[in-house]
Amino acid sequence: MLYNDSIVALATPSGAGAIAVIRISGERAIAIGNSVFKSIKGKDLTQQKSHTLHLGHIIDDQKTLDEVLVSIFKGPHSYTGENTIEISCHGSTYIQQQIIQLLLRKGCRMANPGEFTLRAFLNGKLDLSQAEAVADLISSDNEASHQIAMQQMRGGFSNEIAKLREELLNFASLIELELDFAEEDVEFADRTQFHELLHRIEFVLKRLIDSFAVGNVIKNGIPVAIVGKPNVGKSTLLNALLNEERAIVSPIAGTTRDTIEDELVIGGIGFRFIDTAGIRETEDVVESIGIRKTFEKIEQAQVVLFLIDSLQLIMDNENSVKIQIEKIRNQFPLKPLIVVTNKIDKLDSKQRKQFNNQLSIINYQLLIEISAKNKTGIEELKNQLLSFVNTGALRNNETIVTNTRHYDSLLKALEEIQKVKYGLETMLSSDLMAIDIKEALYHFGMITGQVTNDELLGNIFANFCIGK
Repeated sequence: MLYNDSIVALATPSGAGAIAVIRISGERAIAIGNSVFKSIKGKDLTQQKSHTLHLGHIIDDQKTLDEVLVSIFKGPHSYTGENTIEISCHGSTYIQQQIIQLLLRKGCRMANPGEFTLRAFLNGKLDLSQAEAVADLISSDNEASHQIAMQQMRGGFSNEIAKLREELLNFASLIELELDFAEEDVEFADRTQFHELLHRIEFVLKRLIDSFAVGNVIKNGIPVAIVGKPNVGKSTLLNALLNEERAIVSPIAGTTRDTIEDELVIGGIGFRFIDTAGIRETEDVVESIGIRKTFEKIEQAQVVLFLIDSLQLIMDNENSVKIQIEKIRNQFPLKPLIVVTNKIDKLDSKQRKQFNNQLSIINYQLLIEISAKNKTGIEELKNQLLSFVNTGALRNNETIVTNTRHYDSLLKALEEIQKVKYGLETMLSSDLMAIDIKEALYHFGMITGQVTNDELLGNIFANFCIGK
């Protein structure tokens, strides 16, 4: 896959703004830019040094389109590894369109999504996992996802994989050498060292695979379902968490018929809160659909907040709250469940005693008392939610896997490494072990892009924005 043409795209968000940046990359990028640029000092862009700025005007025939600032980056010392110029113009959509259309007439073509980063990968400026991290960095919307993307873009994940692959490749070469001398029955690869290497690779792969559970929720946000009986304050709690009137609050039971979702960043981690319909027996068709959706959202959630009205609990002679909690716990045994008692501010001393007696009937592991209306106990609840996320790896700057494609390749590589390890322990012949080693190396290469194809690259870069 070779690109010899020059591409152009708007590198800043579309729409009007103070400044817009138009990027050109390719062998003739600087020459094309020079053909439409008139420097205020009469400079020829093709004769200027790399990484310099030049003030002037974009001229279409005799018509001046805008006063601009042009940045020059000569390959290979540019983002794409090719000659690149960036035109900083005024942010009028008309000006942007006029300049891009002019450059298209001068020999550029419109860039495809992610094509600048694709060229950076093809020219060896980034490996494939680093290129994918560029898209993650652009889409990061909280501190944690930003930190992970930056660590990956700097090559932390790539370096770890490359080191393992190189060590395995060295042993693979020795195994292949043994096959060339099969008749002499000699061993060039030290089996003890090889076993230690496989054990170390297996350990690292398992750690990276395990990190995906944390990385995936950090990247996509942690879904938290707010459930409970009607009119216990679920919508009020959502509003208190978000600190805005996001959901309709009404004393009428069953107000929430459909789920309402919104996001909040707590301690650098994104949480997606889902306000659900109240759980109760009902003959209302619409409300029944809402209740069914509630259980669907519980299944999708990582954490469940079961909200209880403190006053309702005192009058709960049938222990229906306990039954509902047990139903959720039995149906979703692996999900963290926090019992949240709301409207605690309305209890007097006598009611408080009754409340404590009723509460003792409920088998709960985590209990937090709040008043959603007065916003008391909300910070404690946020801290408890944050404790479910293992951010120790983030603080220690460890590699965390967030990409599903990487996760899949790591699983396949681990499977092959375990085959090699088993073969070594059972004295399997070198030629059969060599096959499994090659498969493991293949899956390592798929992560960093040492092994790739046009279809894979097309799928990856199609998700990029145009201009990057």
